[in-house]
Amino acid sequence: MTARDGSGAGRWRNRGRGRARTHGGGPGERERGLRSLAGQVFVLEALIALLVIAAAVFITFHQAQRDTERDARVRSLAVAEAFAHAPGIDAALMSPDPTAELQNRAEATRRSTGVDFIAVLSPAGVRYTDSEPELIGRKATGDLSRAAVDGESFTELFRGAPNDAVRAVVPVVDERGRIVGMVSSGIEVESIAHAVEGRLPLLIGAAGGALALAVGGAALVSRRLRRQTHGLGPAEMTRMKEHHEAVLHAVREGVLILGPDRRLLLANDEARRLLGLGADADAERRHVSELGLDPRTVELLESGRSATDEVHRAGDRLLAVSVRPTVADGRESGCVMTMRDTTELAALTGRAAVARGRLQLLYEAGVRIGTTLEVVRTAEELAEVAVPRFADFATVELLEPVLRGEEPPGTAAAAAGLRRAALSGLRPDQPLQPVGDTVRFDVPTTPMAKALHAGHAVVQAELASAEGWRAQDPEGAARALAYGMHSLLTVPLLARGVVLGMANFWRADTPEPFGEEDLSFAEELAARAAVAIDNARRFTREHAMAVTLQRSLLPRVLPDQSAVEVAYRYLPAKAGVGGDWFDVIPLPGARVALVVGDVVGHGLHAAATMGRLRTAVHNFSTLDVPPDELLGHLDELTGRIDDRESEGPDGEGRRRDEGITGATCLYAIYDPASGLCTVASAGHPGPALVAPDGRVEFPELSPGLPLGLGLGDVPFEATELRLPEGSKLVLFTDGLLEDHGRDLDTGIGLLRSTLARPDRTPEQTCADVLATLLSPTPRDDIALLVARTRLLDRERIAEWEVARDPSAVSPVRNAAAAKLAEWGLDELAFSAELVLSELVTNAVRYGADPVRVRLLRDRTLICEVSDGSSTSPHLRHAATTDEGGRGLYLVAQYADRWGTRYARRGKTIWAELRVGGGDAEPVAVAVPDLDALEDLGW
Repeated sequence: MTARDGSGAGRWRNRGRGRARTHGGGPGERERGLRSLAGQVFVLEALIALLVIAAAVFITFHQAQRDTERDARVRSLAVAEAFAHAPGIDAALMSPDPTAELQNRAEATRRSTGVDFIAVLSPAGVRYTDSEPELIGRKATGDLSRAAVDGESFTELFRGAPNDAVRAVVPVVDERGRIVGMVSSGIEVESIAHAVEGRLPLLIGAAGGALALAVGGAALVSRRLRRQTHGLGPAEMTRMKEHHEAVLHAVREGVLILGPDRRLLLANDEARRLLGLGADADAERRHVSELGLDPRTVELLESGRSATDEVHRAGDRLLAVSVRPTVADGRESGCVMTMRDTTELAALTGRAAVARGRLQLLYEAGVRIGTTLEVVRTAEELAEVAVPRFADFATVELLEPVLRGEEPPGTAAAAAGLRRAALSGLRPDQPLQPVGDTVRFDVPTTPMAKALHAGHAVVQAELASAEGWRAQDPEGAARALAYGMHSLLTVPLLARGVVLGMANFWRADTPEPFGEEDLSFAEELAARAAVAIDNARRFTREHAMAVTLQRSLLPRVLPDQSAVEVAYRYLPAKAGVGGDWFDVIPLPGARVALVVGDVVGHGLHAAATMGRLRTAVHNFSTLDVPPDELLGHLDELTGRIDDRESEGPDGEGRRRDEGITGATCLYAIYDPASGLCTVASAGHPGPALVAPDGRVEFPELSPGLPLGLGLGDVPFEATELRLPEGSKLVLFTDGLLEDHGRDLDTGIGLLRSTLARPDRTPEQTCADVLATLLSPTPRDDIALLVARTRLLDRERIAEWEVARDPSAVSPVRNAAAAKLAEWGLDELAFSAELVLSELVTNAVRYGADPVRVRLLRDRTLICEVSDGSSTSPHLRHAATTDEGGRGLYLVAQYADRWGTRYARRGKTIWAELRVGGGDAEPVAVAVPDLDALEDLGW
């Protein structure tokens, strides 16, 4: 098949070449025609069309071949699977005469589906049916083990007797999973080849038509091009182009060519510069009197007389002008005027003044550049300093790592792609790429690439002659030249010998181009700016590192809990990251802990210290102790850390610089079952409490001492607040209240007035507070946490008093089962009864009055058993011969979590059971009946 396709494509390509040669060498084609540009374009277009069409035919033919074969595989497999899975096939294969049962059925299916054959085979490969009856009873050739042994359906390109074909083999499996036979279906390769070859005439016809259209179009293009180029060849046109470019750009004398009607036909770059015509093409075809020339010069050109080295004024220049008439076809037509600048002496007298101005500008640059530690702003200051006293337009491009505050690459080659960071100019309608664009210098001959590679400034006095710059971006270069950009000075920004970026200075309105005397000034200006940019880059890197560290240590996603609806905001200070943090920690019993804290100082150390404190609070919260006790643990840990920091010869300095002393923290625990909120503070401002009606209060709290100062005889104190449902508890750091020109009392007043708006969600409240109190450049971090309280429905709480009598356990357990049924939690009844039996039994045996049982239905089912004893239970692993000791082990097996919390008097043992989780029974635990469990010990 492959050979047949390849030869067909080759024949078609040969026919295509024959047409191209016939067209190119037809009668009437002159010998000069093929040497001309038009003739060469015609031959090239015809050849390209021939190759494209031949390739398209070849690819289309082979694609049709592959598509037909793929369709044959799909159709064969579909037919074989449909027949193999048809009802009764497996029974027919098990019958005494499968051929009689299946031959007619297989032939009917083959005719209806259009395949060339359908054969039913035994597991050994012997044909029961076949499209050719003489093959029935013979064994099919080829490897059928994938279907007969592995039970796998497959397709293959089979080559062998009786015919080459694309065939599919599908096993037939009975109800017990045994392979009782196979079905083979397929299409012969010859049928596939006929189908593909049937498309060949259409392809050949389409290709011939396309080639005819392409050759005809090429002929039309060649004919029009021949008229426009006057039959010139490439070499002649190249010479004319070189002469034209030399006159326009390379000649250092101004040249004007006027037509017989005294309208401007051509003005080279030097003439435009000297006469102030600009770089656009609007001056052409305008009358000489409309060009804004000196009246004496206009009179000379309109008179038609010749002149040699006459002195004429053009602005502030003195020009030596020569005029000669032009002659075409033996008759006088227009004229040509040449001019040269004779004001060099006057220019020399002004250089001393320019040098003084440059020194003054360098002094101003030292004062104005680097006033901030922002990379982009420093680049903008460099561009603003240079315009208009040195350049008409200035751009600054920086490396992407420098903009991000990262270390720049060590080689100039890495600076091929820069980001435009600043642009300043005399007019807003400039043709340069805007700020934010990526500027590339892939062409090594551009002035920018040369400067980066050499490491020093490069001047391009005449942009029109900068071939590399024009090749880098032809459209952009054309716009710049048309705008009037005529001179460029580019200088790399180097700091510590490493490229940070580059500065480009452009002139458009200023007629004088940049010269060699401008290089040293530009390099000095760029060196001062590079130092400032590098300082800003280092600050940006350190600030970004601190922000990244702090954000990684702050909570990214608040945990799921039902006690409060929470919204938060965290904003780092502009001057440097601080140590403010907040947290929301779920606690047992559907409670939640709300935390906000502040570490004195800014920078990486403050962020790291904040992470240490936040981790410590998380760890201490697992003890489930009251807020004042938790702050005591945190204060003790802080003191130990600071003591270790002070060890060693420079310990006191390290303690002062790296210690935690001075950190503050506010810790609050809210219980949605009772609406009680317990708050304790370690030197931190107290929270704001917003009632559902919008009334704002600032509860009086015992402020406590900051962490690490030592408690002495003044322990932390907790304050209990009773919060109605829908109240908002607002926790914040002092950075929200205190700012430039605003003291704490003023901030509290603004916060009170902002919070006194009822029916605001926590998210809306956060937005309102920041909109009112946030300054454009906050000097300290701000952490804001707004929590709207919820109360657990009394219908979701069940409580019982339990007498200290073993017989009281069973009634409590039954009451709990009834309550679970009322709540629709029958699937948890067994686990809950088991847990309550263990906890109540041990509270009755080993605890003290009063004994209470409470069930809470929240996100989980919470079982709590409280008693007046402070004895701590321990999980034991009883031996196989022990009669008791498995109580807490069973609780741990059946509960998702369990633990103990202590009150002022007594303790509460709690266990949480997942609701609706479909939990499987714990494995390897022999559980007796619940009444027997009451006799087991801890």
